[in-house]
Amino acid sequence: MKSSIRIASGQGFWGDLQSAPLQQVSGGPIDYLVMDYLAEVTMSILQKQRMRNPELGYARDLIDVIDEILPYLVERNITLITNGGGVNPLAARDRIFDVARKHGVTGLKVGVVLGDDILTRIDTLVNDGHEMANMESGEPIATVKDRLLSANVYTGAWPLVEALRQGANIIVTGRTTDTGLTLAPMIHEFGWGAEDWDLLAAGTVAGHINECGAQATGGNFLGDWRSVPDLTVPGFPIIEAYPDASFVVTKHEGTGGLVSRETVAEQLLYEIGDPRDYITPDCIADFTSIHLEDLGQDRVKVYGITGRPATPFYKVSASYLDGFVAFGSLTYSAPDAYDKAKEADRILRARLERLGCTFDEIRTEFVGMNACHGPLAAPIVPNEVMMRIGVRSRDKSSVERFGKEIAPLILTGPPSVTGFSGGRPKPSDVVAYFPALLDKSVVEMSVHVDTL
Repeated sequence: MKSSIRIASGQGFWGDLQSAPLQQVSGGPIDYLVMDYLAEVTMSILQKQRMRNPELGYARDLIDVIDEILPYLVERNITLITNGGGVNPLAARDRIFDVARKHGVTGLKVGVVLGDDILTRIDTLVNDGHEMANMESGEPIATVKDRLLSANVYTGAWPLVEALRQGANIIVTGRTTDTGLTLAPMIHEFGWGAEDWDLLAAGTVAGHINECGAQATGGNFLGDWRSVPDLTVPGFPIIEAYPDASFVVTKHEGTGGLVSRETVAEQLLYEIGDPRDYITPDCIADFTSIHLEDLGQDRVKVYGITGRPATPFYKVSASYLDGFVAFGSLTYSAPDAYDKAKEADRILRARLERLGCTFDEIRTEFVGMNACHGPLAAPIVPNEVMMRIGVRSRDKSSVERFGKEIAPLILTGPPSVTGFSGGRPKPSDVVAYFPALLDKSVVEMSVHVDTL
């Protein structure tokens, strides 16, 4: 058993800072690099890509990153774990092997975790009595199954642990939980058991801190954000983990950003729901048990975490087509910019109603006035206001007609208008989110480790 390991975060989402992974593998000692690419909407995007081309469906940025960092992974014996495989981890594995051949690397072991994608099993599961009711509305998944784009269960750390046990140098998965990417190396290296709930909870909290990249090291910081040094080169978080489940959050020396009790605490509060019941496939973590100690010099110790047994369910993240949407905007200048923008909105809505257009939702925001804070916005006299309006409907013709009614406002509406560009807004698919629960016993995970 190692006395400690260092697990570095390299991506917080698909589209995060492209230079971060290279910085993490080259800037100092680490044992693992974890990269989180997936979100609920990402799965539907990747599924649509795979429907158009069976060789796609993974985060293509991942391959560019591996091309850049593979020499460091090999030379420094760093293990990479990522959910960038999306809905096609096998295709991602094949592209990784292509990169390895390009660099003349042999003996590379790439592990692939399969089983989270249940889209093709939905009919069978429903027929077998698995209702998979929407966690918010209660409607069964059968009501939208013919419009589904994606359906994936959030799997946990244990398949990753198996891939590590088989010696994988790179592990590519689908919808593994963000926290599982960091938890898995801690289980593997420290020999934690499947019912060591406090230990698993601590590793889960470590993963929660790591999962959003530089958001734990001063990025998007709501505290004294002016005090954060040099975000032109922000250091991404590194978890320095110990067998007793305590760990230190830090970053590479010489990088920008800030690791403090405040930056870590703020990330801990991100997307947690009930802090006593942070539910993952691996355990339930009690965030009210977390203790933080600022050690100075960009080091924060985290300890004292407790957990409880995992639930018998996986969360299902499904998406489905739910009509069409379009957006348009016009900018009005002073004097009376806000009054002009409101009148343009009134005119447009009246014209759409006269035309018989039907919408499930029509929403307007006035950027520069109250788009962020709504009715809580303080009264001001703005120099300019952007009227941004969007519509949603299952009637595509109504959405198309909306797109044709924006530009005419330039000469048939209030004066002092500018900022219209990009042509007529066109309808695009609305992708709706469907969260549900599924009994773990019916999900079959598999791990494949192949050597180049």
